[in-house]
Amino acid sequence: MPQIETWSRLPAAVRDHLVERMRDRNISISDLNQLRIWMESKPNVPEGPWYKDFGSFKLCGDGKYPKTFLAAGQTATGQKL
Repeated sequence: MPQIETWSRLPAAVRDHLVERMRDRNISISDLNQLRIWMESKPNVPEGPWYKDFGSFKLCGDGKYPKTFLAAGQTATGQKL
């Protein structure tokens, strides 16, 4: 299983998309801190689609790359972490 990629190593287009979704979904600083702590733990993620539910938002990814944020009420696909 791959480990999630660190923020600094994400492709620029992926980082830009994530920042845009953070704003669209009104993800708070407290939420981002939860995300930071989780990402710094270098969790293993599946090769294919996955999502991590943080309660107030979801992070969706594919393999080692996070791909987008969803609001709490939005439906995610892939393996739940």
